[in-house]
Amino acid sequence: MAVDYKALKNGGFMRQVQKNNFSLRLKVVGGNLTAEQLITIAEISKKYGGGHVHLTSRQGVEIPFIKLADVDAVKAELESGNVNTGVCGPRVRTVTACQGSAICPSGCIDTYSLAQEISDRYFGRELPHKFKFGVTGCVNNCLKAEENDLGVKGGYAVEWLPDLCTLCGVCVKACREGAITINNEQLTMNNELCNNCGRCVKSCPFDAWRGEPGYILSFGGTFGNLIAKGEQFLPIIRDKETLFRAADAALAFFDEHANPGERLRVAIDRAGWDKFQQAILKEIEHG
Repeated sequence: MAVDYKALKNGGFMRQVQKNNFSLRLKVVGGNLTAEQLITIAEISKKYGGGHVHLTSRQGVEIPFIKLADVDAVKAELESGNVNTGVCGPRVRTVTACQGSAICPSGCIDTYSLAQEISDRYFGRELPHKFKFGVTGCVNNCLKAEENDLGVKGGYAVEWLPDLCTLCGVCVKACREGAITINNEQLTMNNELCNNCGRCVKSCPFDAWRGEPGYILSFGGTFGNLIAKGEQFLPIIRDKETLFRAADAALAFFDEHANPGERLRVAIDRAGWDKFQQAILKEIEHG
């Protein structure tokens, strides 16, 4: 009986150099797994994979040395332990995320809940080539958002409240971009220098800075055979609805303009960045 290796790969079973052995990629959203899921993975690894587990560079988990004859049993036992298989090939891959504001003091957005929403909406969608989302909680950029086809970086849209300000200068020291200055008992904010990091908000002892969480998007990043930094051309986005409209537009553009086996960055470079930006802005502004 012929083996459908393409179907196996699409379902996360990647062929190894050892004949009839597969490394199984599991679905992990935002790097989060429960203790119970880890126990399931460990048990299946010991039973079917010789006790081996591999942690990938994109927060994934793989169990190598799964035998062809055990594929169905492994899938069934994973499902019973609430662990899902991942995907490979030309489709939306695992969504990565740092720990975000739920845990990290620097975080500006709840990265895990957003990663879960992105995954629920797009994971496994078939496209001309692989497509990667990455979500990082602040401009410290631990997750390196610009390495992804679509990167999301948390930030704050900030507002100074002069009635609460004592001109103590803490925010001036906290701002690494030099966007805030105090001269002659007057505070000045240079919006062109502000990178929405929110350090002024987090550092102010008098709550004289108000910060509204938002999303800074970058498009066309890749860090494989082609290395390119994702480009940011939108101002900070204040709501998820607009974020998802931008993501929908990026995926639609990719579907329409990319050749099979071609990453988003290559498709944009060929079609033109002006055309891509117009497609994103049209969707954001008009829906």
